Amino acid sequence: MTGRQAAVELLATALERLGIIDAERFRPTVDLAWPRIVTGFAIMSKQTADLAMVGIAVGIAGTAGLAYALAFWEIVTMLGLGLAGGTVSLVSQNYGGEETERASLVVKQSILLVVVLAVPVVAVFLCFADSLIGLLGAEDASLEHGATYLTFVAPAVLFEMLNLIASRTYTGVGDTFTEMIARAGGAALNIVLSGLLIFGLEMGVAGAAIGTTVSTGFVTVVLAWGMIGRSYGALGMEPSPVPVTASGSWLEPSLMRQVIEISAPEIGRRLAQGIVVFPLLWIAATFGPVVVTALEVGRRVRGLINSINWGLSLASSSLVGQHLGSNDEAEAGAYGAAIIRLSIVLYAGLAVVVVVFAEPIASLFVTGPEEAAQAATFVAVGAISSISYGIDGAAAGALLGAGDTRLPFVASLVGRYGFALPAAALGLVTPLGIGALYLALLLETTVPAGVNYWLFRRGRWKAVSRRYRPSSEAS
Repeated sequence: MTGRQAAVELLATALERLGIIDAERFRPTVDLAWPRIVTGFAIMSKQTADLAMVGIAVGIAGTAGLAYALAFWEIVTMLGLGLAGGTVSLVSQNYGGEETERASLVVKQSILLVVVLAVPVVAVFLCFADSLIGLLGAEDASLEHGATYLTFVAPAVLFEMLNLIASRTYTGVGDTFTEMIARAGGAALNIVLSGLLIFGLEMGVAGAAIGTTVSTGFVTVVLAWGMIGRSYGALGMEPSPVPVTASGSWLEPSLMRQVIEISAPEIGRRLAQGIVVFPLLWIAATFGPVVVTALEVGRRVRGLINSINWGLSLASSSLVGQHLGSNDEAEAGAYGAAIIRLSIVLYAGLAVVVVVFAEPIASLFVTGPEEAAQAATFVAVGAISSISYGIDGAAAGALLGAGDTRLPFVASLVGRYGFALPAAALGLVTPLGIGALYLALLLETTVPAGVNYWLFRRGRWKAVSRRYRPSSEAS
């Protein structure tokens, strides 16, 4: 037994004794989750590292401009994640039901949808960068930096959305190692390139964007190699067992309808999560670029914490979906509940650590003591709100594995637009001021988490899943 295996066994035993998750369920969960956590950290660290380097090289105007531009990039990510949510749901259920050809067709149709969605977004970023950043109330210097980033990062839109489809396909078949290696390599390349372009060639925000575009394209090439069934040799990475091939059908109307039916509410849920940042940034802009930067630093640190969800949420989707695909509803429910408990423990522990070290973390992004103090408060609030992110991600992941995406979409809308946004707006008309933004960060995760946990406990998702299982085709 290797050191890693011994550590996993020891941790599995401890968690089982604490009643968090059975050891027999912890092992497949961690096997799926840990590479995805590394993957999520790699993805989220790219923009976070760019923000820190731009802060050092350019200053507050650069970080504020980057904050505005990254809000639009987040829309791209959320759009891709929503579509990929339908992919992982159908791939995992069909793969679990031993319908590999049908799972491969799901991937093909998801790729077609990505192209249809991504190309117009690329065009909009290239043609209207100034106007888009200007909508958020950016000052002239910040507007210029934000528009520059958005223009140079535009080609990466298609790359990133294709990467998300490939990543979710690998997750759906139980392989999270291959995408981890690809994503980690891309993150390392991004830091090296961005650092060289920002500091070595003094390209500032443009250097950060070019580094992101090149590194994202690199990941696309690496993942595409395995997605078409090609071997990676001795790298330890595996070709996809549901490969995309030029031969055979690329379109089956009934299956396309299922992809759209599951993905559309998930896209809505993800977009609701991403779009809310625009009015939040607009409100923050009324307090000046320092608050805009502080808010973005808090959100980026929270995003790094939320790397855990990249693993546990997707493990929940995959394991719940595979057991539903084999018609084992009881085990699917047991996995979902256990992963939710595990998520709460991990997020709470990490949030405590981040709150304790909030000031040193904030000082990595801003230099002045006043700016660092403001950013540290947002870092601490973001860390606390991340605990609800953990509950939301694990519960929504289980629902997604069943194909139940409509009510989680409603939960996201209610939490972010019925609670968080009105709370933030109070800062404009009451003495709460910046404190209203703290309240908004807490509400935007807490409300959806409570709703999605209730939906999971209710159990309706099991009935929903029966419409999408391979066995339903034969009935």
